[in-house]
Amino acid sequence: MIKMDKIKKIYGEGHAQVAALKNIDLEVKENEFVGLVGPSGSGKSTLMNIMGCLDVPSSGEYYFEGEPVAAFNHNKLAEIRNKKIGFVFQNFNLLPYATAYENVEIPMIFMGMKARARKSRAIELLEKVGLGGRAHHKPSELSGGEMQRVALARALANNPRLILADEPTGNLDTSIGAEVMHLLRELNAERGVTLIIVTHDPEIAEQTQRIIHIRDGVVTDH
Repeated sequence: MIKMDKIKKIYGEGHAQVAALKNIDLEVKENEFVGLVGPSGSGKSTLMNIMGCLDVPSSGEYYFEGEPVAAFNHNKLAEIRNKKIGFVFQNFNLLPYATAYENVEIPMIFMGMKARARKSRAIELLEKVGLGGRAHHKPSELSGGEMQRVALARALANNPRLILADEPTGNLDTSIGAEVMHLLRELNAERGVTLIIVTHDPEIAEQTQRIIHIRDGVVTDH
């Protein structure tokens, strides 16, 4: 599903240049459950942003489902992000003024799905993550664990092939974090969704099928 060949990402110019990623080579196969592990500042979030077509490398080649991402225009990149990739972030990234139902509905609106189908799908997903009874609550009325489950339901809205989760349990206590990890493992096992989890927590990483270690912008082990 993902292949990276000598990916570099450089920020700044001249003496202020910082190399966030240095000659990254890696592959992630379809249906894999991968942990991307490294300390703060190691480049793992930068790498995830490139994987998710949210950012572009300074050099090197990134192939998504066998196609070179560099050849895609803005519309094609937006289509991939909306149709094929689901994102789960540590800080949830929910719209504060929207209900859980409305937050889950947003990707489907961008897809042009009709209102009746959106409603059915959003309720189905909220029930899947155990929040069927909280559909009309806003984020301020939900716990951290509930907000993360809403974020996961939103990530699943358009049946993505790939889910990228950046520290999905980072703001949660141990028991709620375990519930979120259970849901992610279930998605991988039952639906065949490819999962990449960015984490600094070795206990979370050990629940994945394969661990990619990154330090100082270099993959040290995979």
